Amino acid sequence: MNKKKILVIHTGGTISMAEDQTGSVKPTESNPLSEKTKELFSLAHLVVEEPFHLPSPHITTVEMNVLKELIERHTKQKEISGVVITHGTDTLEETAYFLQLTTNVQLPIVLTGAMRSNNEIGSDGLYNLISAIRVAICEDARNKGVLVVLNDEIHTAENVTKTHTSNVSTFQSPQYGPIGIVTKRGVLFHHLPKNNEYYPVSDVLKKVALIKAHAGMDSALLYAIRDMSYHGVVIEALGAGNVPPAAVDGIKALINRNIPVVLVSRCFNGIAQDVYNYEGGGKQLKELGVIFSNGLNGQKARIKLLIGLAYTKNIKEIEKMFQI
Repeated sequence: MNKKKILVIHTGGTISMAEDQTGSVKPTESNPLSEKTKELFSLAHLVVEEPFHLPSPHITTVEMNVLKELIERHTKQKEISGVVITHGTDTLEETAYFLQLTTNVQLPIVLTGAMRSNNEIGSDGLYNLISAIRVAICEDARNKGVLVVLNDEIHTAENVTKTHTSNVSTFQSPQYGPIGIVTKRGVLFHHLPKNNEYYPVSDVLKKVALIKAHAGMDSALLYAIRDMSYHGVVIEALGAGNVPPAAVDGIKALINRNIPVVLVSRCFNGIAQDVYNYEGGGKQLKELGVIFSNGLNGQKARIKLLIGLAYTKNIKEIEKMFQI
């Protein structure tokens, strides 16, 4: 049987780092995964690219767009059957969601990473990479959008988030759970993700701020965001979608400047809704023109707003994007 051809893109992160004698984890001169790639050819024929070698806090939408263009170039040649991306875990979910919204391919795109560097006891990087390749070559993984595979679980880019600073089971999908598992005998899917969105953009260069609401919050930061010429703002609101009353004038100032304000909840589960009718309550904010997101966390809402601003200048169209 002919092996499938899988594009493997290494970007850096803990999965490609090593621990030194002091216990510090840092990048090495060469990516150790590149040296071990030959061990993975029993699974598939691998086409390996390494466009950059960065810790994930260094990743921006510029690098995300590089990955998008790299995937598009290879898929247009119609020679690959899937894509695996190794990535640092801190911003992995944001890169995954960016690719979910900006790539329009049916073949599997799988991101993976590691919580322990390659020379630590219990290192999970190589194992996660093997699992990701197994998912990428699985026919059932087609048409399921961008997937995140770690610790034997398969998650969607839209729902997955990092929940623990060091545990190998850090990636979870609150409310929904994984859509599949990787076992010794095969790859099993037990849920289907909803229909994919796609927004063709060539670059994502706008400025979008992300702030968290808190008790006693006023409008100072919101005025500063307006005056620093930001193009949008995402607020992680309290509870079901509320802010302290002293923050309302700042939100009004942003909306009056035609700067879209997107609201999510800072809660781990649930979605923001225009329910409460008081000063700073969701009902008032909705009437002011605040966009309520349909279940995204703050960092992903920021990615979506960045893409929305690159896709259209129409705020009503952007609002529709957040209702999908």
